[in-house]
Amino acid sequence: MPSTRRRRKIALACQGGGSQTAFTAGALDALFSENFQSDFELVSLSGTSGGAICAGLLWYALRKGDAQPSKRLLDFWLDNMAQTAAERQFNDQVIETLRATSKGHMPHFNMSPSDPLAKWMMALSTQSLRPEFTDFALLLQKHFDFAELQAWGPQPQAPALLLGAADILTGELRKFNSRTESIQLEHFLASCAVPNIFPAVLHEGRAYWDGLFSDNPPINELVRAQYVGEGNIPDEVWVIKINPTGCRSVPELPEAIADRRNEMVGNVSLFQQLDTLSWLNELMLRDAFRPEFLAQFDIRQPVLIPKCHLAQATAPYHIPFIEMSEALHELDYESKLDRNPENLTRLIEDGRRQASLFLQGRRAALRSG
Repeated sequence: MPSTRRRRKIALACQGGGSQTAFTAGALDALFSENFQSDFELVSLSGTSGGAICAGLLWYALRKGDAQPSKRLLDFWLDNMAQTAAERQFNDQVIETLRATSKGHMPHFNMSPSDPLAKWMMALSTQSLRPEFTDFALLLQKHFDFAELQAWGPQPQAPALLLGAADILTGELRKFNSRTESIQLEHFLASCAVPNIFPAVLHEGRAYWDGLFSDNPPINELVRAQYVGEGNIPDEVWVIKINPTGCRSVPELPEAIADRRNEMVGNVSLFQQLDTLSWLNELMLRDAFRPEFLAQFDIRQPVLIPKCHLAQATAPYHIPFIEMSEALHELDYESKLDRNPENLTRLIEDGRRQASLFLQGRRAALRSG
């Protein structure tokens, strides 16, 4: 006799991290390859920077009804890899130069990505490379039909897609939301605009930088009906996490200090949001809210959120992140820019392994619960 158990509603939040978010592509591929939707209902997705690209591609595939939704992610990352000998040489030279600079073996020169000289030098050094390898907008346009997205208009049905960015001039946080607006090229560019790599993204009278300055990734909005829609409040929030929480020893070398600083900055907004949700969940468990009040927001029980070092509640609703294996915690900041096939393939495969183990654990918990 088939089970009548309601599928648990899931929100997926994808942290940013440049090339390291190939891990996210692998994780999402494993979830869908192992048919996680037979036990869980995906009601919303959020992402920042590289996480926004992964979340966006998956959302796009689901909206189009692709038989294999994660194929779009894998195709994107294949295209993003250094494929030709010239691309490999260019990629490796850039990464090794950055590493040598971080170690103090080479001088560091500050140059704005908006500087005409910087643009000329980039154009000169990339003449023999594929256009989509050097022009991020072209790469995105190859994998999203933005004219189609514009024609769709807002998509109020689940899953909702939220992309994080930051308004430079006002300092406000911005969440581009598929339920209320057409998803556009500029939304992804804004979420990915790392200031020392890409110029500010100008869109509809505003200027944006990387979502790292916003929420990495958006979390709080995933449990609010005004963002994701009534009926789409998740039972669980799964965070696909790129930046390690801890490290083995105190960094002392300049490059190690820079790496650890980048990891900690990338986690600040995430832990703040999870700490807030943890506190609200504790209040709910202690009956601090009237049921009729919670019903106005379609909240019937505490939301399952990932365990983190700032969320010290002992209630049993905490679950782990989907994050990289211990072996990949050694990756440096430069690996977030490295498009070498070996680097990206290693990350994708680790994402598949970690997400598969995670899913096994969640399914076992459902059976025992």
